[in-house]
Amino acid sequence: MASATLILSVSLRLPSSSSSSSVRVPNDVAQFSPFSRACSLKLSSSCNISGFAPILPLGRSALNSPSPSQPSSLTVVSVKGYKMKTHKASAKRFRVTGRGKIVRRRAGKQHLLAKKNTKRKLRLSKMHPVSRSDYDNVIGALPYLKVNRHAK
Repeated sequence: MASATLILSVSLRLPSSSSSSSVRVPNDVAQFSPFSRACSLKLSSSCNISGFAPILPLGRSALNSPSPSQPSSLTVVSVKGYKMKTHKASAKRFRVTGRGKIVRRRAGKQHLLAKKNTKRKLRLSKMHPVSRSDYDNVIGALPYLKVNRHAK
């Protein structure tokens, strides 16, 4: 599992008629509601999130929060995580079919072809599906491969 570092910069505007100053929330621990799989976020280096769950630490109810009909926005300043690398030797050996299966070439078609008959050479030149027991190894080496694990 890759861990991610999150740095937040939060500023809230209080609804008041006399002044239009903004209040900065100190760098305390803020509790966020966990994201569900249906509501996943794709964040780049800087992004705004609207309609986020309560972002103030517990016990800070003295600040007036915006009305529920107008959700507050949260600016994410930096999100750094691990970028997985593709194993380049594996990328040259495997490819994905249109149905999402991983295929490979057969071994034995590089040299000493004179003593192999035509039928054998033709069979060796065809692509062969990767065994289901090897899928985890191939996907681990090629993390961005678009594979359908349930293809038959």
